[in-house]
Amino acid sequence: MKTLSGLILLLSIIITGCIPPATCHDTLVEKPQQNPNITINELAEHIKYLASDELKGRYPGTPESKMAQEYLINQFKSANISPFETHGYLQPFDFVNNIVTGKNNKLFIDKTAYTLSEDYIPLGFSANGDLAASTVFVGFGFSISDSIQWNDYEGISIEGKWAIILRGGPDDDNLNSPYNSHLPLRKKVLIAQDNKAAGVIFISQFSDDEDELIPLRYDNSFSGASIPVLHINHTIAERIFAQVDVDLKSLQDSLINTLQPHSIDLPDISITASVDLLKTTAGAANIISYIPGNDIILKNEYIIIGAHYDHLGMGGPGSGSRVPDTLAIHNGADDNASGVAGVVEIGEKLKSVQSELKRSILLMNFDGEERGVLGSKYFTNNPFINLENVIAMLNLDMIGHLEENRLTLGGTGTSPIFEDLLKDIGNNYDLELKFSPEGYGPSDHASFYTKDIPVLFFFTGRHDDYHKPTDDFPIINLQGEKTVSDYVYDIAFRLSRMEERPQFTEAGPKESPEGRRKFKVTFGVIPAFGSEVEGLEIDGVTKGGPADSAGIQKGDIITAIDGKEIKNIYDYMYRLGDLKKDSTVPITVLRSEEIIELNIKL
Repeated sequence: MKTLSGLILLLSIIITGCIPPATCHDTLVEKPQQNPNITINELAEHIKYLASDELKGRYPGTPESKMAQEYLINQFKSANISPFETHGYLQPFDFVNNIVTGKNNKLFIDKTAYTLSEDYIPLGFSANGDLAASTVFVGFGFSISDSIQWNDYEGISIEGKWAIILRGGPDDDNLNSPYNSHLPLRKKVLIAQDNKAAGVIFISQFSDDEDELIPLRYDNSFSGASIPVLHINHTIAERIFAQVDVDLKSLQDSLINTLQPHSIDLPDISITASVDLLKTTAGAANIISYIPGNDIILKNEYIIIGAHYDHLGMGGPGSGSRVPDTLAIHNGADDNASGVAGVVEIGEKLKSVQSELKRSILLMNFDGEERGVLGSKYFTNNPFINLENVIAMLNLDMIGHLEENRLTLGGTGTSPIFEDLLKDIGNNYDLELKFSPEGYGPSDHASFYTKDIPVLFFFTGRHDDYHKPTDDFPIINLQGEKTVSDYVYDIAFRLSRMEERPQFTEAGPKESPEGRRKFKVTFGVIPAFGSEVEGLEIDGVTKGGPADSAGIQKGDIITAIDGKEIKNIYDYMYRLGDLKKDSTVPITVLRSEEIIELNIKL
């Protein structure tokens, strides 16, 4: 039964032809009476609120994130959709959200004290601790032996000493520089560690317009190095080299012009430093509601319909914003208020036909997706149901920008029934369906695929407003949003009533596609992202892959590759980049406190 506002909206569309994303958004978002059907008006209401400036980008752990939680819980309550059994609507979890300096940070160079945050700063991945040692200048900190031959460590010992390293490389203005893969600061620190340096001090090149210290920023790998790492300003650096009558800028220019190493032992320069970094945590939460099925047997099986409700907050460096130099509200209308609105409306419609559902429905709004799929990963690692009873996970991420009716469907190869099912239901819609069989992807469905659960990922495509403050309500195609939501509803309804559950099939490696393109070799493992153990914890192993053949198991912790230590996922990636195809390398793993030596053929 149509509401009066719905009739007014229909007349407006007929008379004006105003279908979003045209210019009539204010007409479309009058507060609607609740309607069990999926309506443009209700979708608009959800997106407009979640993407409002009032919610300040829904950054996890903020008061505005809690406002989003309250709004969504109220939506489910008003639709009589309950939490799961004895659980509440919220599944809380903590995450590391920042890193700050503690009280014990000091820097003395030949007994002269320097000021934290003005003269020097620890890097966010530095180890904590104290070090008093002499110093060695090792140029750009390279150890390259491929198309380029450059070893700053050849013929000089840095064991137990500070390594002073220039940031960047000899041709930083060249986007296609052969040095680019050797420039990351973490990689330079890893090479210094391999050469037994006790600490690293970085200096910015003098070609830089400004002599700003690297901002202290948490980037998901607290204490990633096993040695202290500092960044000092040019004033301190020049004082160090003046003591040995070396002009640092001239030395830098010589490295760039000759493309040859020029390392210098500085035994008489003593540097004493203490690094004290503290990680801070914040509380996040998944929002989970439940529509029980009615079949006496099939009601114990579940279809999960999910979307993440967090976004980038105010943006800024390290946030994921595509304009990191701009501090502004990143409203996240398409990413992912659109998906959340779809879940709410699909849930309301499924609730209205609950008597016809055989299997149960779990509606999930995940927190922390932008921080590394934290919420969905937390659920799959801490489920309150048996994950073997989840027959499918449907993930809605950015469904509000449908263009030319093109809808991308990821995970179509994770069950042999999916393509036929999607095409059959798609015949009722004016949609151009693009199938992508791989189950792994850059959103929450990846957490379920790694647990051998069939997944489908609904996505209307990236656009120029992605991860920018301009991803706001006016860009949403509300008619397209409704079409996609109706389509997902039909799929969920069909899945809930099928006699046979979809069988899972592995469709592509269970690891990041970016990782496969970047490296010449792969181990075929799923890293446990967010793990705080030392080493690379394994969350899954691709069947028949190199790791599986070598005997690596889920839960193993890789601590060394080819005799070189692995402290975290960054170490693993850099080591992987140095390995060659068709080689066999030894690896060390920790399995239930037992150290095991294995050989892996790449």
